[in-house]
Amino acid sequence: MFERIVFNLLAFSLFIIIFFKIIRRNDTNYIILLIMQAIGIAISFIEIKLKITENMISISSRYILSIIIPIVIIITELKGINFSEILSVFSAKFFMLIGDSKTAKKILVKLVTKYPESYLGHKMLAECYEKEGGMRRAIDEYVTSVDINRKDYKSYFKIAELLRDLGKKDEAIEMLENLVKVKPDCYEGSCLLGELLCEKERFKEAVNVYNEALLYRPADYDLYYNLGIVYTRLSDFQMAKEMYEKAANINHKLYGANYNLGLIAFIQGDYEIAEKYFENSLYDELEAFSYYQLAKIYVYKGEKDIAINFLNKSIELDPNLLKVAEKEKCFEKIKEHITVSVKMDETEKNNVEEDEEEKHNNLRKNIILLEDEVKAREYLEETCRLIEEMSSNDNKERISEKLDYIFNREKKKKEMEEREIEEQSKERKKEKEERQRN
Repeated sequence: MFERIVFNLLAFSLFIIIFFKIIRRNDTNYIILLIMQAIGIAISFIEIKLKITENMISISSRYILSIIIPIVIIITELKGINFSEILSVFSAKFFMLIGDSKTAKKILVKLVTKYPESYLGHKMLAECYEKEGGMRRAIDEYVTSVDINRKDYKSYFKIAELLRDLGKKDEAIEMLENLVKVKPDCYEGSCLLGELLCEKERFKEAVNVYNEALLYRPADYDLYYNLGIVYTRLSDFQMAKEMYEKAANINHKLYGANYNLGLIAFIQGDYEIAEKYFENSLYDELEAFSYYQLAKIYVYKGEKDIAINFLNKSIELDPNLLKVAEKEKCFEKIKEHITVSVKMDETEKNNVEEDEEEKHNNLRKNIILLEDEVKAREYLEETCRLIEEMSSNDNKERISEKLDYIFNREKKKKEMEEREIEEQSKERKKEKEERQRN
């Protein structure tokens, strides 16, 4: 009997505390807690009224519902954990799990309206908006979550990603620079920053970013490969070669690194080394291009039968290479031996009338090959072609100018910028002198 009196007094006291919490906060989420307490108290009254003998199940039920859960919630709230926030977040996660994002979003909007400092609420709402494609709203919510929790580095990165997707690359770069400054070991941030700097042709800054990232992940082949791409764009082929070699040594299946190493060896005139690298890159989307480069090597080695075989293989894998081969002077003597049944007009027609499978494959290639990777590869291939043209002594002076342009692009760009700044400075000085005279 004494236990019953203690239970009822404690249960009613907790019920009143929770009731006044609802009134003070004007938060209906606590009604669920009141209902649980009421069920526990009701069990006790039913047992007394009907004189039901107590058992472990009924005792455990009423104590858990009316005493333990309310006390746990009161203690956690004293430690700064908001019960209403936790309940709303779990409810929103449940609705997102069953695919009802609309209801989840309503719950979260209500939560952040009631509690503007709810970090979890703002972050989950950002994720909802992102899934729906509302990028600007998602950015706003991620920014709010970062303002609440300055150590939320994942949200920093998310904001940068969304800014990049919206085309605001300068803002994304600024955000990532701040991120890697406070958290230099943020691998994803360093990679995205390096990629964006390359897109802006700020290659020297990209080198610094990747080298800094290597301090924390010295065995990461992607970082070495990215450095190889950057050095390629800077026309520093020796450093590019070193980086590609390190990447390929760590990951023997890094076919892109082997292909680029083959192109660099080709540029340097080392056909034996180039042949080995191209053989190592015979895989997936690079297979056709590797066979094509091997065909060129065997033309220069004077082994025409092997060259014809490789050229036919490359065109069979990628019919678009027929158009490229038609323009290559090195293939002039073996063009008539192309046996693949693809004609130029048919190739063009296939480009216009792509079937669904080709579209899917092209989409996959675009996903696999990053834009910077493609540019670096095209850059090396362009250099190879120009060097081949130079060797034929045809329009040598014009081709030399092209090569100078490729190798000194960054230098010339910088010189032009410095000249413009100098001219602007002179103009401002003249204007100042004229104002002083007047």
